[in-house]
Amino acid sequence: MTFNEIGIPPALVEALTKENITEPTPIQAMAVPVLLAGTSAYLNSETGTGKTLAYLLPLFSRIDVAATETQLVVIVPTHELAIQIQRQAGLLAQNSGLPIRSVLLIGGTLMQRQIDKLKKKPQVVIGSPGRICELIELGKLKVQRVASVVIDEADRLLEGNSLTTVRTILRAVPRERQVIFVSATEHPACSLEAGALAPRLTTLHAGAGPVNSNIEHHYLVCDERDKPDVLRKLIHALNPERALVFVHRNERAEVIAAKLAHHKVAVADLHGAFDKSERKKAMDDFRSARVKVMIASDLAARGLDIKGITHVFNVDLPSESKAYLHRVGRTARAGAKGQAVSLMTEAEVRLARRYETELGIRMTPIRLFEGRVVAPS
Repeated sequence: MTFNEIGIPPALVEALTKENITEPTPIQAMAVPVLLAGTSAYLNSETGTGKTLAYLLPLFSRIDVAATETQLVVIVPTHELAIQIQRQAGLLAQNSGLPIRSVLLIGGTLMQRQIDKLKKKPQVVIGSPGRICELIELGKLKVQRVASVVIDEADRLLEGNSLTTVRTILRAVPRERQVIFVSATEHPACSLEAGALAPRLTTLHAGAGPVNSNIEHHYLVCDERDKPDVLRKLIHALNPERALVFVHRNERAEVIAAKLAHHKVAVADLHGAFDKSERKKAMDDFRSARVKVMIASDLAARGLDIKGITHVFNVDLPSESKAYLHRVGRTARAGAKGQAVSLMTEAEVRLARRYETELGIRMTPIRLFEGRVVAPS
């Protein structure tokens, strides 16, 4: 199936071709016809399956480019995800030649600057719920012509204070709007809340399909206390172009960051970034390749889609196979090759067997010898 066959206009198909995207993923093939018809929907699919394009493509197709009112609002829980989506929206507009303007509205930045950008009449608004709500209430963001609202990472936005703010935004837009909820995980409470906010909701679920065959899966057995040093040696031996390192605790992240920096490895610690400016700097440095290693937790890395990640290192292991799949799925994107290396104690090797059984993959043991990665003797 092609993007033309599922109803995407030629200009947007051409934009995708410029990004070397030629075939829709399962969730895109399912979602595009539904969203093109203006139906409200809940999109559920694994990390890395193309959910952002699954809603941007049909919603861009429905935008009236001659109109100067805001027609699409995308609400997200984190600044990093907002920036990522806005970057993708900008690429679609630029590469398609469509005069669709988008603006980023997030907290932690000067509101007046965002108000000035709104004066340019963007058709698409992407941002955090708090800042979007604030600008609506100030009368600076006009939403009378909004036709579609996307709530990305719905499992995080449909609870607590975020849920209250999302409800306020939905009350401000026209009643006959299309609402799209997007999530990589399944939570019954989230689904119930989505159904209450958008009756007659169509639920679309697409699995990730088989594990990406372009990923090599390895594990190296070592003592727990030696993991930071072993990681450093692995990075020197494998020389990744861009690597993502997963840990659970701040203390471990700090130790690893210090060891790598001491040995002249440029590193960004997203896990330990406590304010927005630190997180933005870490992301910018990693995305621009000023640093080639970024340390993150599962929570810190949620929603991240960074091109060019060649290696994923698991220093602290996920207990669930699905979490392992989410992590390693950040490498080997768009047909590229990638490696996933997990550092395991003797007791943790059982997890390798679990990943193999539940995911249908082969995890190969490796070791370090004289600065090189070799198979165990």
